[in-house]
Order: sequence, then C-alpha cells, then structure tokens
Amino acid sequence: MNTMTLWHIAPWEFAALAAAALLVGFSKTAVSGANTVSLAIFAAVLPAKASTGVLLPILIVGDVLAVLTYRRHAHWPTLWKLFPAVAAGVVVGTVFLMWADDAMVRMSIGAILLLMAGVTVWRRRKSDADEEPDSVATRTGRIKARSYGVLGGFTTMVANAGGPVMSMYLLSAGFRKLGFLGTSAFFFLIVNVSKIPFSVGLGLIDGHSLLLDAALVAFVVPGALLGKWAVDRINQRLFERLVIAATVLGGVQLLLR
Repeated sequence: MNTMTLWHIAPWEFAALAAAALLVGFSKTAVSGANTVSLAIFAAVLPAKASTGVLLPILIVGDVLAVLTYRRHAHWPTLWKLFPAVAAGVVVGTVFLMWADDAMVRMSIGAILLLMAGVTVWRRRKSDADEEPDSVATRTGRIKARSYGVLGGFTTMVANAGGPVMSMYLLSAGFRKLGFLGTSAFFFLIVNVSKIPFSVGLGLIDGHSLLLDAALVAFVVPGALLGKWAVDRINQRLFERLVIAATVLGGVQLLLR
C-alpha cells in the first residue's frame, strides 16, 4: 500500500484526526469502546485499510497510558483465558484483510459491534445479579471467553475495533469500573503490540504512516488526562451505559458509511 497518500490531507482533515487521537486517550482511561468513534473518523478521512495502520501506534500509546494509570486493577486470570482465542481471531482477521475490500471490512465490523451490544443488553436484563470476574473458571465462562476472544481478535486486527467487543465481554462478566479499565488496559497493550508484525507485513505500517503518527500522538496525552479526571466522576451505571452507547454508535457509523 502506498502510504505516501496519507500526506495528501487537508487541514480540516488533520484537525479531525487530531480530535480522534484525543478521543483515543480519553477512551483508554475513561470510557472504553468510545474509540469506535475514532476509528470511524480515521476511516472517513483516510482509506479504510490504511487508517488501521495509522491508528494502531496511537492506540498503543493510549494503552501504555492506561496501564500506567490502572495497572493495579487488572484481573489476570481473565486475561490468560482470553489470549489463546484472541490469537486465533487475529490470524483469521489477517487472512480476511488479504482479500476483503474496504466496504466489506466496514460492514462486517459494524454488524458485529451491534450484535455484541444487543447480546450484552439482553444478558444484563435477564440476569438479576452480576457475575463475578472469576466466572471464567466455569465451563460456561470458558466458552464465553473463547467466543468473545475470537471475535475480539478478529475485529481488532481488521479495524482496530476490538475495544467494544471486549467491553461487552467484561461488562457481561460483572467487572466493576476500575477492574474493567485495568484488565482492558493490559489486554489491549499486549494484543495491539502483537499486531505490529502482521500490520507491517500487510503494508499498513511504514515510515510514512509513522511520521503521521508522530504528529498525532501528542493529542493522546491530554485525552488520557481528561479521561482520568472524568472517570472518578462517572458512576457505575452511567459508565456501563456510555460503553454500550459508544459501541452502538460506532457500529451504526460503520454500517452507514
């Protein structure tokens, strides 16, 4: 892919990308899943496939900031249950990217996001009590972890859209706010770093895309600081509603483009 075309953007387009980068920082430390709006902005300004290569290093910077902020709240048993299934999803996503066009990528991810949001709302209304995070030790928990893991790996590889899928899983597993943010922070740092060789191999990341990243990454930091300030002022119920709303919004945007 000729990423030289990434420099042929108007000032207003750069401003939109900068706002999206700020939102990445905010989503990583406050409302996970909100960065689906960011990926929609990147896909609108840049070619859809190229946008995933530009966005990935920005997401990794946000992940590092989130880990530094919430590292004490991660639930590692959940992470170890998820990683094998996520690895399988990343491989499937890489194969999918080798032949799918931009329209197919957007439609597939949008449909998956809306499906996950619907399933999560249904499960939470059906259940009278939240599940504990260690429910991954049960047979049902393992099946759920594998299913969400494969979907998360697939969506994060093809469109950096694994955030909403994993948000839906962590909410359905009964995670409270800080445990949710700490677990997702480590999860996405490890997964996104592991995606770098695949993205480079597909031609989605090169010197030109990294130069654009260097111009945008400064906007991630204030977004993360804003998120850290906001998260203590958001109660659990509102937090969950914001995560689900961001997921639905991202899915609809991808389907309508």
